[in-house]
Amino acid sequence: MTLPYLLRLLCLCFSFFFLLNAACGLLLRVLSRFVLRLAGARRAASAANLLLALRLLPFALAALFVGVLCVPSYVRLEPAATAERVGFACLLFGGLGLLTSCLALVRAGRALLASALHHRRLSRTAEKISMREHGCTALVLDTAEPLLALSGVVRPRLLVSRSLLQTLSPEELDAAVIHETAHRASRDNLKRLLVLCAPEVFPFCDPLDRMEQARWRFAEWAADDRAAAGSSQRAVSLASALLRVARLGAPPALPYLSTSLLASDRDLQARVDRLLQAPPARTSPPAGALRLRAVSVLAAIAVVAALLATPALSFVHELQELLLR
Repeated sequence: MTLPYLLRLLCLCFSFFFLLNAACGLLLRVLSRFVLRLAGARRAASAANLLLALRLLPFALAALFVGVLCVPSYVRLEPAATAERVGFACLLFGGLGLLTSCLALVRAGRALLASALHHRRLSRTAEKISMREHGCTALVLDTAEPLLALSGVVRPRLLVSRSLLQTLSPEELDAAVIHETAHRASRDNLKRLLVLCAPEVFPFCDPLDRMEQARWRFAEWAADDRAAAGSSQRAVSLASALLRVARLGAPPALPYLSTSLLASDRDLQARVDRLLQAPPARTSPPAGALRLRAVSVLAAIAVVAALLATPALSFVHELQELLLR
């Protein structure tokens, strides 16, 4: 098929994006057992962040390659001819790249819309109560189903059912609310949105789903650890709250961009066992050291890119010519 200059560029961009995203994703799938063992040897919060970074790595590398190498090499080295023939492979990979990208945007858009509509509906019917000791306002729902969750991304709201307020003791409620505010401090709903924005390896197929499930399990454990904060008494209160909520039945359905105290009972036993053991003290990551490390890595990448700019662009342009055939 013959395509004009700009359409060839778009086809090449989506083709390289799909190929790199798929290659990195499949490599991570092959290494998933090793990655999960590595994460299991770390603290829960650190393990969750490691798995999030790896989950977003294929998308980040593919987007970086397209933006930094693919587009500049094409614009700089490709003659601005009116039209040129594009091979079937390039069209196929470009179509797959476009499809996976559109599916990711649709998933993220639907999740944001569902969350916004849910908040609007609750704002009209739910009662607002102030929880000054936690620095937040909660929306109380008149429902018999047990609910304690953090919903939303931009301004996440704490949702609690009136039945749960009446069932939990003050100590249990305090520990449970701290668990949810820990999700807010970690921006876990935003991290869920970022994962939705990352295109799948193949359309309607995500080989990294197991890694995402493990990441979410570690995120729940990290919130448990922050709620316990090294206190055996608070750990026991949170474990008791989890068991009480589990006995009350299944919670109501929530938008995807929500974190519930107990979304399911699959991990209940493991969470309770961790809390009844000596809970780790809450620690804060050295923000200054992390920023310095990130700046150093970016500076090193920038220096290497500057030194290899011309050879790299020429090599990528040769790859483009091969793909177009």
